[in-house]
Amino acid sequence: MKKQFNRMKQLANQTVGRAEKTEVLSDDLLMIERRLENVRLVSHNAHKRMVMCLQGNVGSDVEKRHKKLPLTALSQSMLDGGSQLGDESLIGKMMEVCGEAESKLAFEQSQHEVQLERDVLEPLSQLAEVDIPNILKQRKHLAKLVLDFDSAKARYQQATKAYPSAANAQAMAAKVDTLKEEMDEAQNKMEICKDQLAADMYSFSSKEGEYARYYVLLLEAQAEYHRRALASIESVLPSIQSQQDKWTEKPAFGTALEEHLKRTNREIALPIEACIMMLLETGMQEEGLFRIAAGASKLKKLKAALDCSTSQLEEFYSDPHAVAGALKSYLRELPEPLMTYQLYEEWIQASNVSDPDKRLQALWVVCDMLPKANKSNFRYLVKFLAKLALESDVNKMTASNISIVLGPNLLWAKTEGSLAEMAATTSVHVVSIIELIINHASWFFPEDVDFNVSGMFAMPGCPGTPDSEAGTIDRRRPGSQGSLESDTPRKDSPANKQPEIAPRRAGTINKKQHSMPNFQPPLPPIDAGEVPVFDPPPLSPTGRGLEAGQAGAAVPQTHQPLVQQPAENR
Repeated sequence: MKKQFNRMKQLANQTVGRAEKTEVLSDDLLMIERRLENVRLVSHNAHKRMVMCLQGNVGSDVEKRHKKLPLTALSQSMLDGGSQLGDESLIGKMMEVCGEAESKLAFEQSQHEVQLERDVLEPLSQLAEVDIPNILKQRKHLAKLVLDFDSAKARYQQATKAYPSAANAQAMAAKVDTLKEEMDEAQNKMEICKDQLAADMYSFSSKEGEYARYYVLLLEAQAEYHRRALASIESVLPSIQSQQDKWTEKPAFGTALEEHLKRTNREIALPIEACIMMLLETGMQEEGLFRIAAGASKLKKLKAALDCSTSQLEEFYSDPHAVAGALKSYLRELPEPLMTYQLYEEWIQASNVSDPDKRLQALWVVCDMLPKANKSNFRYLVKFLAKLALESDVNKMTASNISIVLGPNLLWAKTEGSLAEMAATTSVHVVSIIELIINHASWFFPEDVDFNVSGMFAMPGCPGTPDSEAGTIDRRRPGSQGSLESDTPRKDSPANKQPEIAPRRAGTINKKQHSMPNFQPPLPPIDAGEVPVFDPPPLSPTGRGLEAGQAGAAVPQTHQPLVQQPAENR
């Protein structure tokens, strides 16, 4: 109690400056002392945060930790779900494979956490909670011993000064000796403690590299864990990806055309073929087809049915507007338009050619440049649209009307913005392109089309015009394209009785006739250096010149250039 009182008195005197304070630590030890507390604090915080990152029970072995990990619970849940769904479900297969993979990851994580505890967390805890606190405790003990020494020294010095004038010299001499012994003992204890503290401080300073190594070990352990985890995942990915690729039931809407065709092993996209086959049976004489919007719920149901490749489509035959809407939606939702981004500029340039016949030739060249899959589906669609236009007297959907409603869904620019914005910038060009191709479908695609390509559908008893009249498509072009048309007389007109080599083009009687013959312009040549002579097609059995579409079908497969015909044939 007396010693504690002397310490407090000495500390008070040192605080107010009435007593000297003994400095026992050198400058380098003082620097180490200042760093000790900071190292302890940051090590404690790092240890605390690392423990929070662990998902298993701290201190348990690998097996026990593995059972308690969230990944293990997830793995078991997936395995149970996969078993419940069975192999008939792709989700069940995926869950089973993923469950096994998650179990392996959980095992790797449990091993990683045990290693972290052993190599990083325990040493950090030892440093922050044991080693440095012991040094700091020793430093506080030294501070007390220094106060004891300073207090004893002050009392000894005070007694020494009072000794010469003391009345009882003998008693004072004994007191001085006692105080001297007390001071020497305090100094001895202080020196011993100081030496021990200095040794511990120097030891800490020399081991700072080892302490820093804990963080290197942390990253090395994490790197090794992630390598093992990645290897575990990569060993499973090929199997799960293979099962995913083998599963053919994937949405068609919004999927790239090539991907859909490859996955379903089809030549024509399922939504295109299904919709066209249904329209051929019940929609060819439906007024406003593609123009009149269908009911939203019916359209959504049909799109969903086509997405899952169901064959139960009977209920939609009675709603051709929903079928037409689904076809439009499929074309609009393609990631790339059917007529492709790559050829966008070529299409626009071809449509800007001023000469009507050269414009057709330019469009044919671009059409021939389409990728195989796109060209096959475009040909299939155009052949149907041309067939639909033949019924325009009933359905009111001329080639012009069809191109207006379908054109923006077949070609648009690859630019930022909504579909409406993109369509607005190119609608005029696209409409004219589609209209020309529909009107000249038998020239662009002279070969016949079997609409039931996959054989999945019953051939419709289409009420429309037979295929033998496909060549009359050209005569149904609107007046706005009059400069490109031949004024082919109707079969029941008097003009049909007199054969004509070159029927006049639309327009007034006094208008100068076009210099080209009645038949469609031939395809561009394959070899620019070879210029074969193109013979006009023979007259039809009725005595009339061939109509535009029929003449186009008669063009030889060897590509031939446009050749000026003799004046008598004009």
